[in-house]
Amino acid sequence: MIILETKDLKKYYGNGETMVRALDGVNLSVEAGSFTAIVGTSGSGKSTLLHMLGGLDRPTSGEVIVDGEKIFGLKEEALTIFRRRKIGFVFQNYNLVPVLNVYENIVLPIELDGKHPDQKYVKRIVQTLGLENKTNRLPSHLSGGQQQRVAIARALAAKPAILLCDEPTGNLDSKTSLDVMGLLKVTSRQFEQTIVMITHNEEIAQMADEIIRIEDGKIAGENRRVKSQGEDVIA
Repeated sequence: MIILETKDLKKYYGNGETMVRALDGVNLSVEAGSFTAIVGTSGSGKSTLLHMLGGLDRPTSGEVIVDGEKIFGLKEEALTIFRRRKIGFVFQNYNLVPVLNVYENIVLPIELDGKHPDQKYVKRIVQTLGLENKTNRLPSHLSGGQQQRVAIARALAAKPAILLCDEPTGNLDSKTSLDVMGLLKVTSRQFEQTIVMITHNEEIAQMADEIIRIEDGKIAGENRRVKSQGEDVIA
């Protein structure tokens, strides 16, 4: 089942000869439960694409469809609510609230939405990410890798339709980056969570189920991964 789709998505800045085509007719689709990496160099349009997928910015033209909803057909307040309930974000800089402990950070978006956290589900996420002994700690008492785990847990706790990751390993050393990527793969499979990640790191991208490449605001091609004897291989 397709959970995320774009149709002729365009984002232009400026006019005439100075016009920048950050996105120039992007068409892509993402299967529910898959882990997709969008790979591109600086200036390729990958960050702009992520912002469009998450409803953080509006396109010049085209559509983004998330869980059957054409998100840019929504008014601003409705889009904000939809984004909070259906789209999880994991950013490079963690964006944790420094005065809240780990557990409070994880459940904050749910409580801001006026709902009660699913305690069993949150506990399962916390255990999966190895945070069960850290729930009472403040972010300043955690390593970078641990803070990113909290950010992932926070994004998962609201049970979003899709999880968008913006260079999630950008501030981490190579070993911690691989650890975080391993956890993203585990959460994708264990929680049947759809994950879309942008990265410029080819090694990191290879850990995804599917790789989509973007160049000059256009999809340049993709490598699909298939399972063979319990392992992932490039098809």
